[in-house]
Amino acid sequence: TEIPIVGTAITDYAASGLVDDNAAPGGNVTGSSDLTPIEAQIGLLKKVLPEAKTVGVLYCSAESNSEIQLQMTKEVCKNEGLEVVEFSVASSNEIQSVVESAVGKVDALYSFTDNTIAAGMNTVAMVANENNLPVICGEEGMVEAGGLCTYSIDYYELGYLAGQMAVKILKGEAEPATMPIEYYPSDKCEFVGNDETAGILGIDLSVAE
Repeated sequence: TEIPIVGTAITDYAASGLVDDNAAPGGNVTGSSDLTPIEAQIGLLKKVLPEAKTVGVLYCSAESNSEIQLQMTKEVCKNEGLEVVEFSVASSNEIQSVVESAVGKVDALYSFTDNTIAAGMNTVAMVANENNLPVICGEEGMVEAGGLCTYSIDYYELGYLAGQMAVKILKGEAEPATMPIEYYPSDKCEFVGNDETAGILGIDLSVAE
């Protein structure tokens, strides 16, 4: 209640109960969000997989941050004419079986910045790539772990953004209560592809670069 708290890489501060409202925190907490550029990433999916009709959204149901991203994904996919099938896990122990259950039911998997899925991405990629199921990811680390591609935020720059907010507080130029949560600009997100995975799946990523 006395020492200001500046967070980073938290998707939705309000949904997580850290602030009253992302636009007007109202308390002693503020920071920068790693909210995924979902619209751009679904657009990327359509670009590299133009024949895709159904998208499996893979996420952890126990994470509050994932609920808002799930709803955003469903809305974007609806606007793009894509059917969404949800595949949720309650813990990392369920990842392999849930991904296996998606095989043959969807044309691609999409996972936003869900901590549980990101941590278990090696398992996701192992099952998906063996079964010719492309995975569009929420951030660069997930692609490096075997996913196909993404438009990724830069976590270093996101942390730097939080640092700039902290400087303003330390200088007395602002207070957390009136500092809106800041987001990494979507136009600065960079394409990241996994050439090895693309080779396994027989997908040409040059169309997205």
